Amino acid sequence: MGTLYDYFFNSGPFLKARKKIFEDVDIKANSQILFVGVGTGADLRFIMGKDISVTAIDLSPEMLGRAKNQYYSPNVTFMEMDAQNLTFSPESFDMVIANLILSVVPDPNQCFQEMIRVTRTGGRILIFDKFAPPSRELPVMKKILRPVVALMGTDIGRHFEQIIMPYEKQIRVEEDASALFNGMYRKIIVRKHQT
Repeated sequence: MGTLYDYFFNSGPFLKARKKIFEDVDIKANSQILFVGVGTGADLRFIMGKDISVTAIDLSPEMLGRAKNQYYSPNVTFMEMDAQNLTFSPESFDMVIANLILSVVPDPNQCFQEMIRVTRTGGRILIFDKFAPPSRELPVMKKILRPVVALMGTDIGRHFEQIIMPYEKQIRVEEDASALFNGMYRKIIVRKHQT
């Protein structure tokens, strides 16, 4: 599974988009970073060498093992964990990175709520994922394909705006930009603020 994942999501246009996302993100020294759904660890290469502490979690032991083998560093802690049930204390991380996770977890609302909970006030959540266009109905073909694509473990019909709606008093969207395939994949940065 990891090899197939790498072939599709860690090469070509995906690799280029992910690299660009991290070029534009300011990560301060001594930051505590959480990677939610780190997969095979490809995004770790874009922050390696920085003076930060990284916790990388994934539900798949196979993918986590590949990430650890490829990107081991004394600054990175790898943990098997469900993104919908993070075992960290509230306000533990300066930044949470959630790439290609909200479209695959069974409950994206619970996952997002957990990410907000573990992010420090003033901290940021960086998201790279695919979402349905805001304020638009899914085209008929996507409605038909959605259950078929869901069998492959991803959802092409989730609206980011619906996921964040219950938490709008806790966060502020600072950036929401097309990252790949004419906006099908977006780069989103939200900041947690005092409620």
